[in-house]
Amino acid sequence: MTMRVLLLVAAALALPAGQATAQRVPRLEGTWKAETPDGPQTVIVRADSSASFGDETVRWRIVADSIFLALGDEWMVYNFALRGRRLTLSGGDLEEPIVLDRVGPASARPDSVPVPPAPPMSRRATAP
Repeated sequence: MTMRVLLLVAAALALPAGQATAQRVPRLEGTWKAETPDGPQTVIVRADSSASFGDETVRWRIVADSIFLALGDEWMVYNFALRGRRLTLSGGDLEEPIVLDRVGPASARPDSVPVPPAPPMSRRATAP
């Protein structure tokens, strides 16, 4: 699994600020770690709809049990399951599920790093 895929998957792990729904939506903001073939990776998910991995920052949305990640001008869609401090992501372009562990709170996004614009919801990738 590439670091870009890990970022894209984890980018959508937080609840958008101000989202109101009748259902309880998981609060996924925080710092997450995953063990990958390339070694441990860290993803920071923020309530401002941004997530960062290394030098990349992406935008995310939660819809029911799916996470939508803005990748260029498309939304990628992944399924998620949160149990305690462990998050499992699957589907989309992942060959197998990925597990992330919450290790702490999210750090603030530097003012010099903008939140990427969201593509229109009509331009989204479909999960295989």
